[in-house]
Amino acid sequence: MTDHREVAVVCWPGQSPRSEDSGLAALVAAYHQRTEAEKGEPVADVGGLPDRYRAEITDPRTAFAGDVVLVALLGNTAVGCLVLTSPASEPSEIKRLWTDPEFRGRGIASALLSAALAHAAENGVGTVRLSVWEWRTGAIALYERLGFTVTDSWDERDQLVCMQRAV
Repeated sequence: MTDHREVAVVCWPGQSPRSEDSGLAALVAAYHQRTEAEKGEPVADVGGLPDRYRAEITDPRTAFAGDVVLVALLGNTAVGCLVLTSPASEPSEIKRLWTDPEFRGRGIASALLSAALAHAAENGVGTVRLSVWEWRTGAIALYERLGFTVTDSWDERDQLVCMQRAV
């Protein structure tokens, strides 16, 4: 089991200054650029991303307004992120789980997921769901270890695996 005591998970933006927005924006940009490349549609830079993804990078406060955004920190460096939607009705959905590749293997994704599940439980959410590309086998294995199971798809995209778990 990975020891992730050195990882601090904070709710963003919290009381932080706006200058910390860049850490989250960089993580979300890396997530989207890697995803597009894995789908066979690589982009040279953020400008090549679809508008809805570019908006998450250029103005994360607006794009994620109403959602819970968790950022993993090692020291003062943002090394991972996760968005937990807060819909008016259940279930909540985990999106944009990303760990900077340079910092993988340190329990960062596990810490983010544990914090998200704890937040959901504290707020009376009964079910959390997520979707993941089928080629991300390491992520799927992590989700399964944390009790997520494959469920009927709510998304029409090919190669997308939908999972959920009770909180």
